[in-house]
Amino acid sequence: MTAETSPAYLRRLGIWDAAAIVIGGVIGGGIFRTASTVAERTSSGAQLLTLWAIGGLLTLTGVLCYAELGARRPHAGGVYIYLREAFGQLPAFLFGWTMALINYPGSVAAVATTFADYFCAATGLPLMWVKPVAAGAITFIVGVNFFGIKAGARMQNLFTVLKLSAITLLVVVGLVLARGHFGAVMAADVTHPLPPGAFLGALLPVLFTYGGFHYLNDLAGEVRDPQKTLPRALGLGLGGVVVCYVLVNFAYLAGLGHAGLAASQAPAADLMRKLFGERGATIIAVGIACSTFGYCSIAIAGGARVLQTMGADGMFFRAVGRIDARSHAPQVALAVLGAWAIVLTVSGSFGQLLDYTTVGEWLSHAFGIATLFWYRRRFRDEPSPYRVPFYPVLPLLFVCTVFGVIIATTIHSPGDAGMSLLLILAGVPVYYAWRARQRSTA
Repeated sequence: MTAETSPAYLRRLGIWDAAAIVIGGVIGGGIFRTASTVAERTSSGAQLLTLWAIGGLLTLTGVLCYAELGARRPHAGGVYIYLREAFGQLPAFLFGWTMALINYPGSVAAVATTFADYFCAATGLPLMWVKPVAAGAITFIVGVNFFGIKAGARMQNLFTVLKLSAITLLVVVGLVLARGHFGAVMAADVTHPLPPGAFLGALLPVLFTYGGFHYLNDLAGEVRDPQKTLPRALGLGLGGVVVCYVLVNFAYLAGLGHAGLAASQAPAADLMRKLFGERGATIIAVGIACSTFGYCSIAIAGGARVLQTMGADGMFFRAVGRIDARSHAPQVALAVLGAWAIVLTVSGSFGQLLDYTTVGEWLSHAFGIATLFWYRRRFRDEPSPYRVPFYPVLPLLFVCTVFGVIIATTIHSPGDAGMSLLLILAGVPVYYAWRARQRSTA
């Protein structure tokens, strides 16, 4: 049994559905908070905006590589498929072990909790409702996705529009507060001198905020005309994200100033509060709740496809590898991922898990892009509908950037990085035990 047996996925996602997945997978809750961290590590508005532009360009190099990989292998599972073909079953299993079983559900639990925080704040519910609301949100998302990718896409499109509306509102408010004095936006912050090298250190949170562009490749088996749609949707989606991020940070600087942004714990709320008072903070809380809810929907859908592909390969329980004949959705995989995310949400243990898997996530990006060199060499004469421009410069640039992020993360949090590597290595005996179980069952 393989990921392509019948019943199989149906290709129902058009270019706008796919672009919405890219936008929704990248824009979660980070841009509404991370800007303050970046401002703390820069000394002027010009530096801050330059960092967001550089981060977008670096991420775009990875997106272009993922576009070629997706066009070459337009199947559900994304990086798991690429690693399995290029490097073998063990590296693919370790990716699935780290990402589909730990990082994806951990991310869902974390962002669902963020959604519940803002939802409760906007509706006036007490804090004791945060975990039940988060668990309810995950259950609802899983239930919608049970009806197939088109139902999930309709929900995702709605929440993508809502999050873009929230971003548009922030930009307009920032421009109104600036009152035409845009020169001050780029000015140096004399109260915030920084040591040499701090500018590069500020790139790390920027790159984290640009993460999540890979989810579309997990869903590639359900994209119509994938050889054309995947590259276009990835480029269109990330291009839209870069524009949004730069404009939002411009608005923060225009409304709060560099010093005010660096001192803010919730810049989006502070910006809205300056013009509309507490009602403005409530309005943006609703917008952030919509943004985080949309991210959860994509992470659950993408993670379930990876789990289903692993199950179909015999690298997880066979039942997880089934695709429902009526909805053409991986219902068992969705239920397993959703249930595990709820356990992490209720227990509150997702925070440490995510810290431990950060290095593993970036390693998966590095090795995922590295498979492109194998595909180019192995299928040298095979025509490809899309090829990365400036090959091999762009793939090498992205891989080197990723390893730079890993090194910076290791220096900043050596304990978390060490635990991340231990979690990955812990998958090795599990892999061989699972293979032995397969042989004994056969």
